Amino acid sequence: MTQLELARSGSISPQMKLVAEAEGVAPEFIRQGIADGNIVIPANRNHQLSQYCGIGKGLRVKVNANIGTSSDYGSMESELEKLRVAIEYKSDTVMDLSTGGDLSAIRHAILKESAIPLGTVPIYQAGIETIERRGAIVHMTPDDLFQVIEEQAAEGVDFVTVHCGVTRAAIERLKRQKRVTDVVSRGGAILLGWILHNEQENPLYQQYDRLLEIAREFDVTLSLGDGLRPGSLADATDRAQVEELLILGELVERAWDAGVQVMVEGPGHVPLDQITTNVQLEKSICKGAPFYVLGPLVTDIAAGYDHISGAIGGAIAALAGADFLCYVTPSEHLGLPDLDDVKEGVIASRIAAHAADIAKGVKGAWEQDRRMSVARKNLDWEEQVRLGLDPKKARRLHRQHATSGDACSMCGELCAMKLTSDFLGVKSVKC
Repeated sequence: MTQLELARSGSISPQMKLVAEAEGVAPEFIRQGIADGNIVIPANRNHQLSQYCGIGKGLRVKVNANIGTSSDYGSMESELEKLRVAIEYKSDTVMDLSTGGDLSAIRHAILKESAIPLGTVPIYQAGIETIERRGAIVHMTPDDLFQVIEEQAAEGVDFVTVHCGVTRAAIERLKRQKRVTDVVSRGGAILLGWILHNEQENPLYQQYDRLLEIAREFDVTLSLGDGLRPGSLADATDRAQVEELLILGELVERAWDAGVQVMVEGPGHVPLDQITTNVQLEKSICKGAPFYVLGPLVTDIAAGYDHISGAIGGAIAALAGADFLCYVTPSEHLGLPDLDDVKEGVIASRIAAHAADIAKGVKGAWEQDRRMSVARKNLDWEEQVRLGLDPKKARRLHRQHATSGDACSMCGELCAMKLTSDFLGVKSVKC
């Protein structure tokens, strides 16, 4: 049985218990959330994890890190190092988006080493293999695609992005919309080209029941991809994006009926004033299914700093109800991320997620910040370093400009907290 089927039967699985413990909530809360479709636990029955992850309503906002090779750069070793960095800086999940090299071998290695849930986009492998065998992606058959999906599911992939909402009708609406950046999703672009060339419906939509059978067999969580997400602020919340979302809302219910866990992916590039609306639309149309957003990016001009743009949008989206943030790195739009980019992307998204958790009153979030404030009041530098998101950087920056006194080099003897403690006679406080 899948986690959803177990939850609906009234059973609390070991994974539900572990997630409840990590979140500081009752196991029944997790079971009910899964039964309602508001929470998912990506946990393929063939992938042994040491860290399970609950995504959804009432839980900490989660962060995903994308890794993977391209046709121009990357190796298995480099991606395993990125995996290590992502886990070190506490990404909750990771996705292998490899499009270069031995895709199966790279995925096998990541699966073996990953202690956290792994996601993929199966159409990448199906497309690459079709090019190798038949010369062009448009010659891919539905069987080619479903064979890869089943192969990855059997290997242990915990969640898959599938662009089921890129339909012939949605493409016609896209063409009439006349976007600035058209389609920026790789999976969406592959399917658009395939549909137009073959004059057939998207097989992921037309044969959705076939997809559900595979997902149910291995308890793979479906992440319904936003193949028509906006790639610029000018295209945000347009007819093509909303058309796809309406289709995904229907597919969410069909997944639930089949006992399959499902979440929905969202934009993309979205102006600040439209982010809350986008989240509310998804929650209404998709009946509370967990929402997984890329960023969102709040400006198009932050090249080299898109992790900051994404963190701003991510904090607002998470406060509005988004459950899962896909990180954005400094190299977004520019190139394949390196180790430093992975680290910066994870930390930026974790800041966004935590800021929203505090504002939403998620259990434990406020207490973390209070402990840091107490450490600062007490001029306890080791505790401040320990509590930080990046202890190595915090220690380096503090030691880089160390002083002989208790305070840091910013204020020295004029440290406000040191002076006030002396004047008031209060030397330290406790949590």
